[in-house]
Amino acid sequence: MRSKLPPSFTNPITILGLSISAISFIVIVFLATLEYFAKDSNPYMGILAFIIVPSVLMGGVFVAAFGVWREHRLRRIGKPIERHLPVVDLNNPMHRTGLAVVAVGALSLILLSSFGSFKAYEAMETDAFCGKSCHTPMEPEYTAYQNSPHAKVGCVQCHIGSGAGWFVRSKLSGSYQLYSVAFNKFPRPIRGPIHNLRPAQETCERCHWPSQFYSEKLMSQTYFSSVGEKNIPSKLDLLIRIGGGNKEAGPTSGIHWHMNISNKVTYVATDERRQVIPWVRTENKNGDVHTYRSKEVPFTAADSAKGEARRMDCIDCHNRPAHQYRPPQRMVNHLMALGWIDPELPSAKDLSVHVLEEPYSTSKIAADSIRTAVTEYYRDNFPALAKTKAAQIERMVTELQGLYAKNYFPAMHASWKVNPDNIGHMYYLGCFRCHDGKHVDERGKVLTKECNACHAIVSQEEVGKTTRVSMAGVQYQHPVDVGNDWKETNCSECHNPPDKKAAEKGEKKVATRGHQ
Repeated sequence: MRSKLPPSFTNPITILGLSISAISFIVIVFLATLEYFAKDSNPYMGILAFIIVPSVLMGGVFVAAFGVWREHRLRRIGKPIERHLPVVDLNNPMHRTGLAVVAVGALSLILLSSFGSFKAYEAMETDAFCGKSCHTPMEPEYTAYQNSPHAKVGCVQCHIGSGAGWFVRSKLSGSYQLYSVAFNKFPRPIRGPIHNLRPAQETCERCHWPSQFYSEKLMSQTYFSSVGEKNIPSKLDLLIRIGGGNKEAGPTSGIHWHMNISNKVTYVATDERRQVIPWVRTENKNGDVHTYRSKEVPFTAADSAKGEARRMDCIDCHNRPAHQYRPPQRMVNHLMALGWIDPELPSAKDLSVHVLEEPYSTSKIAADSIRTAVTEYYRDNFPALAKTKAAQIERMVTELQGLYAKNYFPAMHASWKVNPDNIGHMYYLGCFRCHDGKHVDERGKVLTKECNACHAIVSQEEVGKTTRVSMAGVQYQHPVDVGNDWKETNCSECHNPPDKKAAEKGEKKVATRGHQ
């Protein structure tokens, strides 16, 4: 039987390339069909159906084209090779058997390729794939994610989202990350992807609707201060003024004024993590514009032109919605309030914070050292209590080991110290990045540092003092007498001093190691 194809197409290389392309095309159709009928679209389907398998298909085309080029070249230099397609005679038992073997083999290859592609798609859509494929660098983020309020939201839903554009961008970014892991070039700790995250309007707002944010939320917190060997509790009830974008639902002022759909807040940060913000511009629905500049951080018009002017959205405050590393003071306060760490154990607050903050070289050494430090402290200083409260001490050890495992990762140098959370202002700059009382506009108006703009303290209770209650808000009193320093100094300067000098400054202001 004479071939209907040009002679240059009947060489083995071209036939191999065309076979690869044909199988790839069938796999693409199969995956595209799965995607079309899937209940929920998954971004990782694109990497198979529209990037990997098409790349294989194009590779087959190039192989086929190379075979054609090679055949032409051989003929041009005078080395023609006579080739013929196999002749299949179905009346010949051997030909029938051979055709059946080829057909079954080809069908099996197509089915196995399709099934393998589908299983690869299933694997890549899991959170475990994101968190465990590169175990060492991603262990801190994956552990924090598993203990976050968004643990049931898939990684790809926030880091990629739907649509091909951001999917491709994320894969291009991931290519460099793959190289970094393969050649041990990744930074320690891993830097948060704040510069290449998809806009919050396309991810966060799929579940959180700005127009339906509400007005106030009551939050109660219990703190423990160490005075001598005693753990002195104090309690605060704060009315958090959340605010929203719908006047029918309540006041639109408050915290979410910043991203109210009627207002526009733009800022420029001079550092990678957006902690130093010397320039802020606000514009309300009436067109009133205010430009605030820091009195402490030099920032000229030329700097403004060079800097990245970013419109504020959810992620500027909620910058760690699924990867939170919690400060030891806050964690220990919480466990002591629950009674999981017994507040009656002498120096429990101080000791807990101290053993968590020690610079351990590995997680295993940390777990062993925490046990040794706690048990020896009570055995050496309170031998009778070490026997009568052995169960409480053991519970304290277990809880502290758990806190450390969830929030400290020595191999990656990752902890709360290097991962600021912009919600609040106790342990990080947070609100005070802009609301520090030092940002002034051209008319002399100061960007407010008034606490009641975002929350009101409706109740403050301290041991040995009268409990003060007022729905209009009571004046905050620092549990340790530091004069007016708490009004003039950012909270984080004492509660999370950035260096030794600041730490010494904080120790002078706070006479006890109160660890609020």
